[in-house]
Amino acid sequence: MNRKIFVSGLLSAASLLSCQKVVTLNLNTVPSQLVIQGEVTDQPGPYTVTISRSVNFYADNVFPAISGAVVKISDGSGVTDSLTETSPGTYVSHVLQGGPGNTYTLYVNVGDTSYTAVSTMPAPVPLDSITLEHTKGRLGRKDQITPQANYQDPAGIRNYYEYVLYINGVQFNKTIYASSDRLTDGKYIVQDLRMDSTYLSSGDQLRVDMYSIDENVFNYFNQLERAIGVGAFNTSASPANPSTNLSNGAYGVFSAHTLRSKSITVD
Repeated sequence: MNRKIFVSGLLSAASLLSCQKVVTLNLNTVPSQLVIQGEVTDQPGPYTVTISRSVNFYADNVFPAISGAVVKISDGSGVTDSLTETSPGTYVSHVLQGGPGNTYTLYVNVGDTSYTAVSTMPAPVPLDSITLEHTKGRLGRKDQITPQANYQDPAGIRNYYEYVLYINGVQFNKTIYASSDRLTDGKYIVQDLRMDSTYLSSGDQLRVDMYSIDENVFNYFNQLERAIGVGAFNTSASPANPSTNLSNGAYGVFSAHTLRSKSITVD
């Protein structure tokens, strides 16, 4: 999970989208907060946890790394892995192996403050294929290409999904993709992953990773998506930082998820 999207300082900013005059908010007083991003998957490790600090809204998009932290992950069955800092703010596991049904606890200690997070890895859902839907452009506009993830949702089980796209091996991080089966339980899903087609060219290799995530992780990304108005102007409410499974006021999320992947060549 290589994402750093933070909403701190966006309070009331979305409501300005419909205003005619430019208003600059005094957002530089937002306190810096610890940001923790970590994951465990059902694929072979090592697994990574990154720790940094948030910055002011108008500051450069550079997040100061936090070195010297104590980071551990426990799998609930007696295995506790102490992670090693391999580069400033990046910590990797050694012996931990993720598996569906297990509950993982992240422990982070920075200075005199401790942070924890808990995530349970759901059962995997097979990803059948990736297809591309072509929509003819109107009024001279370029044709729209929409990637689609195709899979069978298991019936009678609450499922939550996250999708991460890669174009020629580079993560596409312009949009957050998360969904649940609240209205589609047990159905065959054709999940649109809408994006700006200008990022795609003929011959590009498009890869989609589909994560089966737990409810808390889904709530984080779902609220984050709504807060920053992904895919549309979000003017209905003032955005706020999404709820997280991390304790003690830290930003970010810790996710234990399964991973299934498919690729396609853009034609």
